Amino acid sequence: MADLKDAAGGPRAVVAVGCLSERYGRDLAAELPEADAVLGFDDYPDIAERLTRIVAGERHVPHAPSDRRQLLAISPVDRSAAATSIPGHGAGDELPAGWSPPVLRRRLDGSPVAPVKLASGCDRRCTFCAIPSFRGSFISRPPADVMAEIAWLVGEGVQEVVLVSENSTSYGKDLGDIRLLETLLPAIGEGTGVRRIRVAYLQPAEVRPGLLQVIAGTEAVAPYYDLSFQHASPSVLRRMRRFGGRAEFLALIAQIRELDPLAGIRSNIIVGFPGETQEDLEELVAFLVDARLDAVGVFGYSDEDGTEAVGLADKVDEEVIRERVESITSLVEEIMAQRAEDRIGEQVTVLVEAIEQDDAGDWIAVGHAGHQGPDDGATVLALEQAGDALVGEFIAAVVVDTDGVDLIAERS
Repeated sequence: MADLKDAAGGPRAVVAVGCLSERYGRDLAAELPEADAVLGFDDYPDIAERLTRIVAGERHVPHAPSDRRQLLAISPVDRSAAATSIPGHGAGDELPAGWSPPVLRRRLDGSPVAPVKLASGCDRRCTFCAIPSFRGSFISRPPADVMAEIAWLVGEGVQEVVLVSENSTSYGKDLGDIRLLETLLPAIGEGTGVRRIRVAYLQPAEVRPGLLQVIAGTEAVAPYYDLSFQHASPSVLRRMRRFGGRAEFLALIAQIRELDPLAGIRSNIIVGFPGETQEDLEELVAFLVDARLDAVGVFGYSDEDGTEAVGLADKVDEEVIRERVESITSLVEEIMAQRAEDRIGEQVTVLVEAIEQDDAGDWIAVGHAGHQGPDDGATVLALEQAGDALVGEFIAAVVVDTDGVDLIAERS
């Protein structure tokens, strides 16, 4: 990118922004001499002025990283008064209650699916995670702000929004209502015109029966549950400073499937966490076999700078971690393929994301059903010709076959 500055019409400056820039600040600037500046979150409120000066050739002094958890009050309900820059959150103290300023941004693609930030930061202290140190404590976006962005996205052609945060189940606790998500989801469906809402990252220990009922009972909300289990052995989970275990997680899954037998459930798993024994691994395997999740991401543990887990004893050998990752990955791939086969004959509603030609040159529509996250497998429909379906169209279909975790469907 820096080399392009010398090309006609190329960028006038290269500026690093985002979580990596916030976390490492001046250290990153020293490692990236090609960058004209490294901006932290506190630069965002005046970013137009910052960029103007950088383009004009002024040197920007990068920030010294600090623990952003110290910038907000310990009590969640006191956090909105803090004069702290939080990416994706508009400054609203001077605005009328319930009013949100117009969205001033441009979409960079034409996808019918778009993420929408629900909140920033996290109050949990998982020993393997560094996110709270540079994203800060949990703080929710006001409902009016979220709905205004979604309404704007709908006007830009978006059909599905994915509500994202570090912990969506905590939404509203700093606004005085821990159950605010149960109110927000139906309001989005009724008040923005969006066709499908998907909620990402639910913390199992905080999932409430009422929230499950709203997700299952609100027409616009996808039957999709993104649950961050991380493991199933109670001893490993306690070392991670997380709650629950195999029995509790299976009970939660049973509750979801009782409400919606066709729901999609995904999760992430960390293998090889310090102190993980063969017995712990067997507990995880037993859970995965019984849970029969639709999508699972498997990750091998590695030390993360600034986390408590770095100092934990009984580290698992790297070669053992690789072997365990391969073993668990093989298991979940088989389980996910079986789950896909179980859906043969099922009625699905597919959001078309692309019109393509397959290896044989035949036209196909590629998208995902309600139970599938955008990155958790696809649903493919055969077309007579390219114009038989449109990107952004919802198609009622029936599953007739599978290809690994992907579904093959026909119009119903």
